[in-house]
Amino acid sequence: MKLIVAMIQPYKLPDVKKSLYDAEVFKMTVTNALGCGQQKGYTETYRGVVHDINLLKKIRLEIAVNEDYVKPTVDAIIKGTRTGKIGDGKIFVMDLPKCIRIRTGETGSEAIG
Repeated sequence: MKLIVAMIQPYKLPDVKKSLYDAEVFKMTVTNALGCGQQKGYTETYRGVVHDINLLKKIRLEIAVNEDYVKPTVDAIIKGTRTGKIGDGKIFVMDLPKCIRIRTGETGSEAIG
């Protein structure tokens, strides 16, 4: 089992969801986040005062999958979000030692579905 965490641009979420649905990945958690990477933010001037904006809006996707869905899930995220420009995002794949479905008490790969 793996936990896939992806940080993407907010405007790319509909494209990523469509790519994931096409890859038959329907379960995900979506969270609004703030962060910065190579983009390093930007500056704005408001009423003559310059403000550095270095925490940009991002979307955090978390998807728990069984081993055979790791590559299709990662490929779908890349397909939905890649523009070739700085700020496309990152994908992290981590081991998931245990998963428990609260409703039924199932554990492991059966709990993920």
